[in-house]
Amino acid sequence: MKKLLLIGIGPGDPRQITYEAVDALRRATVFFVLDKGADKQDLVRMRRAILERYLPQGGYRLVQVADPCRDGAASDYVGAVQDWHGQRAALYARLLEQELAGDEVGAFLLWGEPGLYDSTLRILERVRLAGVALALEVIPGISSIQALAARHQIPLNRIGEPLTVLPGRRLGEQARIDNVLVMLDGQCAFAALDDPHLLIYWGAYLGTADELLVQGPLQEVKSRIVQLREAARRRKGWIMDTYLLRRAL
Repeated sequence: MKKLLLIGIGPGDPRQITYEAVDALRRATVFFVLDKGADKQDLVRMRRAILERYLPQGGYRLVQVADPCRDGAASDYVGAVQDWHGQRAALYARLLEQELAGDEVGAFLLWGEPGLYDSTLRILERVRLAGVALALEVIPGISSIQALAARHQIPLNRIGEPLTVLPGRRLGEQARIDNVLVMLDGQCAFAALDDPHLLIYWGAYLGTADELLVQGPLQEVKSRIVQLREAARRRKGWIMDTYLLRRAL
């Protein structure tokens, strides 16, 4: 049976890795890293920096492979994601069979929290269904949601109010926004909102040297966020951001 660790490494700051995650790093002997192309080499370098920081003595093997690409222009979003997951599942199954011996412990270093808007657990379930026996362990991490609240020095919820977490493509479906945490908003869905009572707390590259933060009334700052976001994406080739929308009392 293949032994595999899914290690949450936080949103970017190596200091936010938990003691449990460090212990897991020291148990792993093979680290699988997905290469998303030249524009996103920062993501590979940051993983390597984490390993060098916490495993300075070495003693592990790094397996770096090209990540299958999702069709971002597909009209059927769910179908495109399912196809992408199928490609990743086939890749993971091959890696586990060919690159992980029976006496080794494999690991994926996952941004943020493995249980929140990360596809790895779902993909590995496909790998299991394909006949690969897995002994899986999940090590939780600090999410970008927690980092966002800490950077803006706000609680995520107010007294008696729920907190809704959703992807950007579902933001327009909300009849009323009180406390909505938005992730994966590549199209800046917030910019289409015209409610004058909304506040926004936005952050990108949280926990890194490139961190960007903006907060204020949505109608006053949304243009600035769009401009900052586009300039940063052009400069770095990628962006990870999230934000909280909150109705002013």
